[in-house]
Formats: sequence, C-alpha cells, structure tokens
Amino acid sequence: MSHNAEPRTPDPDDPTDELDHVVIENDDAPNECAIFPQGASEDRLVSSWLTAHGDSFIALESMR
Repeated sequence: MSHNAEPRTPDPDDPTDELDHVVIENDDAPNECAIFPQGASEDRLVSSWLTAHGDSFIALESMR
C-alpha cells in the first residue's frame, strides 16, 4: 500500500458538507457513532459515512 498523496490544503471557496451523526446504543456490543453528510441522498450515504466503535468517540460535552 502506498501513502504518497500530498496533503491537500482546503480551498475556502470549495463547498463543504455539514456533518451529522447518530449514536447506536448496542446491548451486546460496543456502542457505535456513525458520521455522515447532513442531507445526503440514500445513494450518497452508501459511500459517504464512517463509524467509530466503543471508546473511539466521546461526548462533546465531556471535553468542554
């Protein structure tokens, strides 16, 4: 696997997506936090999301 991509400097004129999230509370597995573009179509959601499991995420209020 190659990691030769140059870091991209964001262009302030590029449109950006607002993100939304949902926490899935599981009884028999670690909780999950799914993060995805707000207002995305079902087709876009299929490939535009990420998930964090268990201790990989914390409540924002706990960091303030």
